Amino acid sequence: PPPRRRLPRAGPASAVIRVALADDQALVRAGFRVLLDAEPGVEVVGVATNGREAIELTRAERPDVVLMDIQMPEVDGIAATRQIAADPALDDVRVLILTTFELDEYIVDALRAGASGFLIKDTDPVELVRAVKIVAAGDSLLSPSVTRRLIGEFVNRSGSSVTPSPALDFLTEREREVLALVGRGLSNEEIAGQLFISVATARTHVSRAMTKLHARDRAQLVVAAYESGLVTPGQR
Repeated sequence: PPPRRRLPRAGPASAVIRVALADDQALVRAGFRVLLDAEPGVEVVGVATNGREAIELTRAERPDVVLMDIQMPEVDGIAATRQIAADPALDDVRVLILTTFELDEYIVDALRAGASGFLIKDTDPVELVRAVKIVAAGDSLLSPSVTRRLIGEFVNRSGSSVTPSPALDFLTEREREVLALVGRGLSNEEIAGQLFISVATARTHVSRAMTKLHARDRAQLVVAAYESGLVTPGQR
C-alpha cells in the first residue's frame, strides 16, 4: 500500500525543535550535536548508533526531526525510516536523511520510505540548522538541481522503462502540469510564475495531487513524477 500522506503542519508543538541524531560515526554525532545544541530553539534529545537504536529513540522521545544516516549496522537508515513512517504514533516525526555523496542511489529508496529530504554531511553549519528548521515546519528539503540529477541518475542506472501510472488518471490536466513542475524541483512560487496563477492556487494544486497520489509530502511527489514517466531525466 502507498505510504500515508502526512498533513502539513505549522511547526512543532513546542517552541523548541527536538532533534534525534542517528549515525554510526561518533565524530559526526558529536559535531552535529554541538552545532544544534548551540542554536537557540533547537535541542538534541538523544543519539543512536544504528537504525534499531534510532527507531527505539524515536518511539521513546517523539522528536520533531530525526537526522538519519543511511549506512548503519544492524538496521540501515532506509529500513529505520520506513518503520518510523509506518508507525501511526509517529506521524509528527520528520526524517531528514544524511548522505555522504550527492549521487547516493539509496536516497531515492529513502524518499520512497518516507523521508522528508536529504542533507549532505559536509554541509555548512548554517545550512544544517536551516534544514532542521525547514523540515520541522513540515516542508520537504529538496535541492532542485541535486534532486533532479540524483533521481535522473537513478532512473538511468535502473535501466527499466517507466509506464504512466494509473493514478495519474485521477489528476486534472492542471494538476498534471503542477506535478511535472514539482518533479523538476520548482517551488510553489516558481510554479505560480510558470503557470500564471497565484501562489495559493499553486499550493492547492500541489495539495490535491498529494492527496490523489497518496503522497506523504512533496518529496514523494518528485519521485512519483519520475516513476510515472511524467518527467524524464534531463527534461527541462
